[in-house]
Amino acid sequence: MYALGIDLGTTYTAAAVWRSGHAEIVSLGSRSAAVPTVVLLRADETVLTGEIAGRRGLTEPHRVAREFKRRLGDPTPILLGGAPYSAESLMARMLRAVIDEVSSREGGEPNAICVSHPANWGPYKIDLLYQVIRLAGIEQPVQLITEPHAAAVFYARQQRLEPDATVAVYDLGGGTFDAAVLRKTPDGFELLGKPEGIERLGGVDFDAAIFAHVAGALDGALDDLDERDPAVTGAVARLREECVQAKEALSVDTDVTIPVLLPALTTEVRLTRDELEAMVRPVLGGPIEALRRAVKSAGIEPADLHSVLLVGGSSRIPLVAQMVGAAFGRPVAVDAHPKHAVALGAAWHAGASIAEAQTALVLPEAVDPWATGAAEAVGQPWPDGTWTVLPEAVPTQRSAPAGAPAGPTEAVATAAGSSAPVVTPAGSSAPVVTPAGAPAPAASSRRLPALVAGAVVALLAGVTGAVWAVDRFGGTAEKKSPATEAGMHSPQHTPAAGTAASPSASVPASAAAAPVPADEACTDQMKQSPRWVCLSRATVRDGKFTIWYEADWNGETPDTVKGFHLHVYGGDGQSPDETTMGSQATAHGDYYFEDRQPSVRRTSDADFEAVGDAPKVCARIAKSGHGLARAADGSYHTGNCIPIQRD
Repeated sequence: MYALGIDLGTTYTAAAVWRSGHAEIVSLGSRSAAVPTVVLLRADETVLTGEIAGRRGLTEPHRVAREFKRRLGDPTPILLGGAPYSAESLMARMLRAVIDEVSSREGGEPNAICVSHPANWGPYKIDLLYQVIRLAGIEQPVQLITEPHAAAVFYARQQRLEPDATVAVYDLGGGTFDAAVLRKTPDGFELLGKPEGIERLGGVDFDAAIFAHVAGALDGALDDLDERDPAVTGAVARLREECVQAKEALSVDTDVTIPVLLPALTTEVRLTRDELEAMVRPVLGGPIEALRRAVKSAGIEPADLHSVLLVGGSSRIPLVAQMVGAAFGRPVAVDAHPKHAVALGAAWHAGASIAEAQTALVLPEAVDPWATGAAEAVGQPWPDGTWTVLPEAVPTQRSAPAGAPAGPTEAVATAAGSSAPVVTPAGSSAPVVTPAGAPAPAASSRRLPALVAGAVVALLAGVTGAVWAVDRFGGTAEKKSPATEAGMHSPQHTPAAGTAASPSASVPASAAAAPVPADEACTDQMKQSPRWVCLSRATVRDGKFTIWYEADWNGETPDTVKGFHLHVYGGDGQSPDETTMGSQATAHGDYYFEDRQPSVRRTSDADFEAVGDAPKVCARIAKSGHGLARAADGSYHTGNCIPIQRD
């Protein structure tokens, strides 16, 4: 039994495994543990990844894709040999290749997987990462963790950190920069303030600067070359690789010589560390300022930091440590292998779920704010036919045991068809463990949703005695929803014909009869819409923002990527105007996407900024393109608002 941590970076991909309380890096290539994040489609339709794809790409540059992580969310396809592919499909192919390689080496697939991502990714890119995981056909439990959080987890394993110690993470990778501040807790780390980042800054930009330096030293010789000549394109690709190696060598040496082997031109260009630092120093001011903002957002002073952790291959440039140390006046920790720190931290994080599962049996509770399911996904099929439409959504259920650590990252959907398709947010409890003697999963993944749903209902009824159904048909037995049992506020409903309406048992009769503000009411008129949402309760408690609601999706499955879903925002019920809460507005407001029920966010999440300190939270139905859906009366009034209960 082992867990796998994966750092799918812009330029390099690394992986690490956790087993029996120990984590170690996995060598994905023959030359180094980390391999290039490269995918190549050969003329015979063979798909290559990693080292071999990088080498082949030198002679087949029109069939290779690099740095596609930067293109995540870009609708413009990436052409490989003339065939269009999305960044999501390329990332999924790389992810699948890593899992297959590790599984081959370890003699079996991992029991849990944790995938890292930049801390400054918003809900849109997180949703796309869900899609990547689905397209990769991953059936194991999967977690997401931010790259700074993973680095801090690994750092804490190398150096003792007392509870409440605060570290800043400066993550300068191949294509992005992340800055975050985290505090050590007895169970892990908690994110302080808001992470900062720079979407397009990293080692590839430094490589481009070196290439431009070489081109200048050649007095325009590169401009005179025929780009249509395969010999030229191959030679230029090799020159770019030499520039990358020169950058890495200058982290140790004070000067290097870059060989230039072009058709009709053979020479070399000398580059010193001082020259490289002069090229990159102007842009390194941006990461320093981003880290300052992250520290300020955390509500602390630089003097309060235990240390600043440098992560990412580009952080090995000596100038980086010098500038960070001078700016913050705190110890700077540089890992000996900064390309591996995030993968190792992710492996530790995934391993924690296995360790917890081995020591305790976790049973579902009646109300589980993190219950979720895997939405159906489609993607560009590869020539080998391995990627097709995935099975339907599989409901999943888990509950947090007492003492589960808090984490700043989001939940991740798993691929349908798994024997135990469970999703766990970073820093939370272990996935649900099936009790001994439980029936084995059905062989057909197409039948699994109904079987799992039935099992969950039976388990909930047997263990908790709670029934999730609302009596819509006037039955003699009184049925209470979890919202009623918890004493939730219940907006005024105009009962449909044939429906018995009664106030919540926990609400006094006088309160039930009190008029409800128009913005909070869920009326028959609103429910005439094809799809609608009725919020029933919203709380901010222990750093967690939770919304309970009822919704009618017109028989469809909500999906923030390619289906109907919720747009959630804060306000007073009148302002901001609901018409600004979608992409159809010229200047739209602040909102976040949701397709899970209940809706749960950490107050430290970027999503929560759309609500902030507003007195109420509101929701409206949105379409796949994030424009608002129309109500039956032609307006956008497909939902209500509800006061937020704050502890």
